[in-house]
Amino acid sequence: MKTSIPLFMRRPGKLFPLAWAIVGGLLLSGFAQPTVRVEADAVGPRSLEDQTRTAVVRDYLQSWKSMSAALQDNRADLLDAFYLGLAKEKLAEAVREQQELGIRTNYRDLSHHLKIVFYSPEGLSVQLLDTVEYNMQIVDHDQVLAPQHVRARYVAVLTPTEVRWKVRVFQAQPD
Repeated sequence: MKTSIPLFMRRPGKLFPLAWAIVGGLLLSGFAQPTVRVEADAVGPRSLEDQTRTAVVRDYLQSWKSMSAALQDNRADLLDAFYLGLAKEKLAEAVREQQELGIRTNYRDLSHHLKIVFYSPEGLSVQLLDTVEYNMQIVDHDQVLAPQHVRARYVAVLTPTEVRWKVRVFQAQPD
């Protein structure tokens, strides 16, 4: 019985330069992860367990990816996995407005400085403050407009659901 040896196993020296080129291209094209700093020292009135803190931060960062995809593709349904309530309504409205204007917005978050400031006694909500830096680019009818670098502060309230924490309140704060 004759077996076929995959090409990359026959020429191992050819695989690694190609793999590094692909990884490098992905990093340069915006797939690099943002820098994240988390402070959870002043949480109250309930103490925040390590596992909960990890889940809240993970899901909050995923919510940014979900928002970015929704605004880039003008698809409000992409918000469903990580947003609910008022936050979801406001972002869905932004998507509808973009659709009417024929624009899309591309976000690439660069860094997040998260301060977890409140964890409810019942464990039903977490409030965090996020100082975020991101690059934003508006695409108007397939014409790319000048990119902007933005530094902003947000207040977010997250609520646990069956499988993850979802953003219920997402509001920009003035500098």
